[in-house]
Amino acid sequence: MSINGTSLVAVVNAAYSSVAKADAAPQYASKVAQSFGYTLSQLESIPKESHMGLGCGNPTVNATLKPGEVVLDLGSGGGIDVFLAAGQVGEKGQVVGLDGSADMIKRARANATRRGLFPPQVSFVECQLTECLPINSNSVDCVLSNCVINLLPQSGKEHIFREVYRILKPGGRVVLDDILAKVELPKSIRNDMKQYVSCIGGAVQVHEYQKMLYSAGFRDSVFVDSQADLNVYMMAAEEDTPTPAAGCSGGLPEAKSCCSPSSKTSSATKLDLNEWAASYQIYVIKPDKQVPVGIIAQPLERWWDAFPTVGDSASITRISSTSLRELLGSNVFVVDVRSEEEFVSGHIPGSRNIRAQTFFDRQAEFHAEVVSSGYGMVVFYCSSSLGRGPRCAGWYRDYLVDQEMKGPEVRILEAGFRNWTERLGEGGR
Repeated sequence: MSINGTSLVAVVNAAYSSVAKADAAPQYASKVAQSFGYTLSQLESIPKESHMGLGCGNPTVNATLKPGEVVLDLGSGGGIDVFLAAGQVGEKGQVVGLDGSADMIKRARANATRRGLFPPQVSFVECQLTECLPINSNSVDCVLSNCVINLLPQSGKEHIFREVYRILKPGGRVVLDDILAKVELPKSIRNDMKQYVSCIGGAVQVHEYQKMLYSAGFRDSVFVDSQADLNVYMMAAEEDTPTPAAGCSGGLPEAKSCCSPSSKTSSATKLDLNEWAASYQIYVIKPDKQVPVGIIAQPLERWWDAFPTVGDSASITRISSTSLRELLGSNVFVVDVRSEEEFVSGHIPGSRNIRAQTFFDRQAEFHAEVVSSGYGMVVFYCSSSLGRGPRCAGWYRDYLVDQEMKGPEVRILEAGFRNWTERLGEGGR
């Protein structure tokens, strides 16, 4: 089968979305993870649903992560390396996981919620690695990736290295675990979609990898063959019951047009993987040219990317400032989602300040208060009610729908607090 970049990205995302929605195969995942450098204590310290036997190494081991650092994980899957990195950078650090599969992001966010880890400390963002990353330039201390670059088309591989160079701070470092080809792969492997989705067909040789890194701006790179047995994927799958749906190099479930879900007789199992490829850990540092650059404290260009997309917030009814003033003191809950500094400088009388960046993860607690207090309407506002206010109102409306709950009427203050003060002249200090 001939593979082009666009169809390849779609098939890979479909395959890994199937993995994200499949039942866990804990014995398989644990054996594969330990075979590639994860310790049992590490695996026990993170959500078990975060490791699914998809990696080919453990980039966190040699990343020398420090408290307070900003870390980016490319192709974060269920979050295994994000959670391990978060433990190393601590509460003052930030770890962002990017993944092209919406289902993987959903799974990772659920894992984070169970562990009480929320943005900005831990964020998972849906993003195609073949496109511009939603990350600020010069904002990241360390980039990690685990068996993901090989899944990108050639143009995607070249693109992601340029993006990594852009987002790293000067002197920032990269630790990648990836499967590389030992020899030029024959067309029978390279053009087989099953082999590509299984991390073999897209593997390039060391000299090709080095060339791409150099072209992106990285001048020195170190490649270390882990000497790992790639056939562990098949051996672990044969020992686990039920047969796992996942297994990098073991035949992942693919798009319906390509093949059925993986089985022990898939074409990937017919290869001696060690004959064609090897697992490498790659180390790279962005040159520090001693030229002053603006270091960005926050890695995400848009903070809301770390949260689910809002439904149709435009369908939520707006309420005018004069109408809201008439309702104040009744069973209306007014929520100011601006920053604390903005709230202190002036707000609608009786309103509650819940910063937009924290609202999504507090919705269950928020709704419980709304119900217990008997509020019949909740009104959200920000400065102009064009961004934060509608977004939080949309999240709360979606929450009620997802939970199949009967809740209060959800409203957005028309034109926000600025309009309130212009029309009514009330700051409500």
